[in-house]
Amino acid sequence: MAIIKPPRLRKGDLIGLISPASAPSSQEKIEKGVQYLERLSYRVRVGTYAMAHHGYLAGTDDQRAEDLNEMILDSRVKAIFALRGGYGTPRLLSMVNYKELRRHPKIIVGYSDITALQMAVLRKTGLVTFSGPMVAVEMWNSIDPYTEEHFWRVVTSTKRIGRLDNPADEPLQAHHPGTAEGRLVGGNLSLLISLFGTPYAPDLRKAILVLEEVDEAPHRVDRMLTQLANSSSLKKIAALLLGRFTDCVPADASKPHLTIEQVLAEFVTRLRCPVLTNLQYGHIPKKLTIPFGVRARVDAKRGRLELVESAVS
Repeated sequence: MAIIKPPRLRKGDLIGLISPASAPSSQEKIEKGVQYLERLSYRVRVGTYAMAHHGYLAGTDDQRAEDLNEMILDSRVKAIFALRGGYGTPRLLSMVNYKELRRHPKIIVGYSDITALQMAVLRKTGLVTFSGPMVAVEMWNSIDPYTEEHFWRVVTSTKRIGRLDNPADEPLQAHHPGTAEGRLVGGNLSLLISLFGTPYAPDLRKAILVLEEVDEAPHRVDRMLTQLANSSSLKKIAALLLGRFTDCVPADASKPHLTIEQVLAEFVTRLRCPVLTNLQYGHIPKKLTIPFGVRARVDAKRGRLELVESAVS
C-alpha cells in the first residue's frame, strides 16, 4: 500500500483531543494540556467522552469510537492527539472510519496502548502516524525540552528529518554491523503482539521494527519476543530498534530470574539483521517521536539512525 503523509501542522490549526483507551486521572490534566496547546497558537477541541468512565475505559467502546470518528470526520480538525494510553484501543479497531481517514489524512499522535490504532491505520490506509508525547501525560505539566523540540519539528516541518540523536550521555548501542533501509513500524511490544493474527497487524516485510515496553516482568517480555521469533516475523525485517523497557522487573526478585537486560541481550544474539539498542524512545519523559511509515536508514556499524524523508506534507 502507498504511504500517505498528513499535512503539516500550522499555527491556528485545530487539534482534537480524545481518550481512545483510558481516561486521564483528572480534568486538570486536560485543562492544562489545552492551555499548553493554546499557548503555542493552536485551537483545541476536546472529545465529548474524554473524561467518561466505564471501568478502566474512557467510556464504552461506542463512545470512544464516536469521539475518534467525529474527529476524523471534522474537516476542521487537522490532528488527533491522544490524552493518554492505558487500555482499550484494540477494542475500537473494527469501528474506525479508515475510508474517511484515507480520503482526508490527518496527524494522529500517541504511544503505549495507542500503538494498536497506529498500526491498524498504517495497515488499512498507509497513513503515517506519530508515536509521541500525549497531552495528559507529557504536555500538561513541564514537558521535557528534548521531547518537545523533536516532536514539534517532526509534525510541523516538511524538511527531511535526518538523524535521530540520543542525548549525548545515552549513546545508541550497535549490534550485528551492517546497514539497512525500510519503513518504521512497531511501538509497544505487548500491543503489537496483540495484533498478530488480525487484519490490523503491520506488514513487517523489509521494515525497521521499533519496540519498547513498560511494567512487564522479564519472563513476559521473553515470551512476547519468543512469539515474534517463532512466528518467523523477524526473518522478514530489515533491522531492529530497541527502545526503553521501563520498570520491567521480576515480581519477586528473590526467586531465580533473568533481568530484562539479560532477556534483551539473549534475544539480540539470535538475530542476524542490523540492531540498535538503547534508543531514546518509550515510556520515559525524555523521548524521540517515531513517525511510523516513514523510511529510515540504520547503520549498525556507526551506531546511527537516520530518517531519510519528512513525516508530513
